Amino acid sequence: MFDKVLIANRGEIALRILRACKEMGISTVAVHSQVDRDLKHVRLADEAVCIGPNPSPQSYLNIPAIVSAMEITDAVAVHPGYGFLAENANFAEQVQKSGFTFIGPDPDVIRLMGDKVSAIAAMKKAGVPTVPGSDGPLPANGERCLEIARNIGYPVIIKAAAGGGGRGMRVVHTEAALLNAISVTRSEAGAAFGDSTVYMEKFLQNPRHVEIQVMSDGQGNAIHLGDRDCSLQRRHQKVLEEAPAPGIPDEVRAQVQQACVQACIDIGYRGAGTFEFLYENERFFFIEMNTRIQVEHPVTEMVTGVDLIKEQIRVCAGEKLSLRQEDIQIRGHAFECRINAEDPKTFFPCPGKVSNFHAPGGLGVRVDSHLYSGYTVPANYDSMIAKVITHGEDRETALARMRVALSELIVDGIKTNIPLQEDLVRDSAFAEGGVNIHYLEKKLGL
Repeated sequence: MFDKVLIANRGEIALRILRACKEMGISTVAVHSQVDRDLKHVRLADEAVCIGPNPSPQSYLNIPAIVSAMEITDAVAVHPGYGFLAENANFAEQVQKSGFTFIGPDPDVIRLMGDKVSAIAAMKKAGVPTVPGSDGPLPANGERCLEIARNIGYPVIIKAAAGGGGRGMRVVHTEAALLNAISVTRSEAGAAFGDSTVYMEKFLQNPRHVEIQVMSDGQGNAIHLGDRDCSLQRRHQKVLEEAPAPGIPDEVRAQVQQACVQACIDIGYRGAGTFEFLYENERFFFIEMNTRIQVEHPVTEMVTGVDLIKEQIRVCAGEKLSLRQEDIQIRGHAFECRINAEDPKTFFPCPGKVSNFHAPGGLGVRVDSHLYSGYTVPANYDSMIAKVITHGEDRETALARMRVALSELIVDGIKTNIPLQEDLVRDSAFAEGGVNIHYLEKKLGL
């Protein structure tokens, strides 16, 4: 097992990783930007290193600074959390070349799954269901692109091969608009991701967003830990998640879960990962794999009782997977509400000083947050400041606990999206289960 782990992240996920390390007896190093010196995990870590000014490119995305911090503190491994460098194959490669361990998959696997075209090809080979599409990058020949679209059937969606986070995609409803959409998406992809490769898929009209959590040791052993429904989204950003996904036939669920496990074995995957799907008419369609821990991992932990961060650290330290598939039992239901420092109506970020913070409690309630009274939320980073998670023996109980938990949550001094979350957990359609990915934006009139 690792003696010392450097945490290359900030906020609630950095604190989550630090707690797991402490429980495992692993020393911790927190790296931080200048504005983040007062973060909770920085105060609690065994060592802390400032790696640069506030802008992410000069700190949390500064690979040489992070590797140097590992060298001067004698850390032996780095946990990237999510976001920032978590899915950066170059970072993982630099860490390994410098003699350290990256807590995640090998760089080649990150590259394979980071390129949507190669990822789809790998999934097809493993038997994972995919969306009908171009089966590779779109050619430069316009007539060939038109032919591909006709075979798929409109509407179609043009996606950047290196895209992610809802960026680099464009829906096309008519043949007349196709070639221009491809050209614009290529230009945007080149500017945003440094790769102008695009591909085409059938655009599903009213799907749900369902994802499957996996864990694999890279030694031929892999398991799934159930699924999550993340369909409540605004501009492709998740707002509220739950596990398990409601209303999916057991045989349909089991088939795709087993395919994901097989895919992990086939590609030599190591660590925690998530297969993301669109789900419509009792069919799953693979869209991408996140080669890291997810923001919403707590709902899976609540229904399985498995500490995903600890297991991720163990397998990346070279241990074999400690769990077998028969060990994983889904018990009850869980929800997660993401709490953001933003105006609940305009969604504009609202950084500032938190004058009073009070977390809810009670049976089946968990709060992952780096907030404390007197903490100042900076304007430099993502606006998420907390995650409220509830668990119950059934979906109705877990949802009732979330309503109570949100009513107890106090974040004074800044605006937050708590009012929006309180509205969502009382929404009748959501209470029934199974709303699609367009539901929230239609509800908000976007």
